[in-house]
Amino acid sequence: MDGQAAVGDAAVIQALFDEAIALHRRVRESVQDPVIEAAGAIRSALARGGKLLVFGNGGSAADAQHMAAELVGRFEREREALAAIALTTDTSIVTSVANDFTFDWVFARQIEALGRREDVALGISTSGSSANVLTALESANVRGMKTIALTGRDGGTIGKAAAIHINVPHASTARVQEVHRTVIHAICALVERTR
Repeated sequence: MDGQAAVGDAAVIQALFDEAIALHRRVRESVQDPVIEAAGAIRSALARGGKLLVFGNGGSAADAQHMAAELVGRFEREREALAAIALTTDTSIVTSVANDFTFDWVFARQIEALGRREDVALGISTSGSSANVLTALESANVRGMKTIALTGRDGGTIGKAAAIHINVPHASTARVQEVHRTVIHAICALVERTR
């Protein structure tokens, strides 16, 4: 690699970090209250013997699995395991529902099977418009579950469908995902404080 290419690559890295830092700073205050509310809802559900059902597509599916792992395993300290399930992990369920119904139902069918009134459903969508996330939140609402949306852009229909909406208003999926991970860590830290 020549020196000019290395300088150009370094500038790209610098710009990505600068944009991510700026977005974190910009939304820090606006997400504080809904993050506290979301953590409180999850704590209340766990105290009632409920669980967290979390879901999303692509990178958001990975974030859902990450969040469930932090709660079932541990985040930053030793404590009892917390009930959380990522609805993205059972490929037999996901593919059979997608095949037999449509992909719009891959999470909603699992909400129907596993969701109870004392549970929390948390849908993640960087666009705010993922049809299967929306359908699952609507299904959770019908069951009287507490619903949380973690979105990007303007929050879309998904933000409107949830009782608690945490929005990262940015057009870049990558930047939104970076802040979503920080939000997830903040929620896990708050939930873990009381365990």
